[in-house]
Amino acid sequence: MKLTETTSLLSADIPVAEFSDFMRLGSGFTDDGGQDVLLETVLRAAMGAIEMRIGKILIARGFNWQIYVWRRDRSAQVLPVAPVNAISQIVMIDDLGVLTPVDAADYRLEFDSARPRIMPSKCNLPEVPVNGSAVVSFEAGFGIWVDIPSDLRQAVFLLAANYYENRNDLGKAAGQMPFGVLALLEPYRDMRLGLA
Repeated sequence: MKLTETTSLLSADIPVAEFSDFMRLGSGFTDDGGQDVLLETVLRAAMGAIEMRIGKILIARGFNWQIYVWRRDRSAQVLPVAPVNAISQIVMIDDLGVLTPVDAADYRLEFDSARPRIMPSKCNLPEVPVNGSAVVSFEAGFGIWVDIPSDLRQAVFLLAANYYENRNDLGKAAGQMPFGVLALLEPYRDMRLGLA
């Protein structure tokens, strides 16, 4: 299985000015934007780390998910991240590389804040070709920055501040998430009780 972004975050999507205010940078001085590149870098790193930890996409963007086999019974397929807003297409690729789009009437998205799923419209999802794969194209994320829950925005700022303050520290402690960030993320972690 392989998950790839099809749309990247633009600099305009990153809340650099808001983070600068949070950090109280440039208070009393003319702000020339000299720190903006560094602030954007630590914000991107913090968002990426948080997305990986909780399996949720913060700022909405497109993804392709290539999978080589559905779940055992093909009655549903859990998507690798949440929240998923829409599935734009599913394409089957055979062992010769021939692409065959799946009719959108054959599947639907089951919205779920933790484990969104692709559901078949009939009995089962279409079979993945032998030695081939299925590519699911979808949009995931809460929306723009202001659409993200406030506790997750706070976690991003706290972790980015930690990265900013420790940017020259190459020790083991620099790579650990602060306890305050972990506490804010805990309600968003996916609780898995079975093998599904």
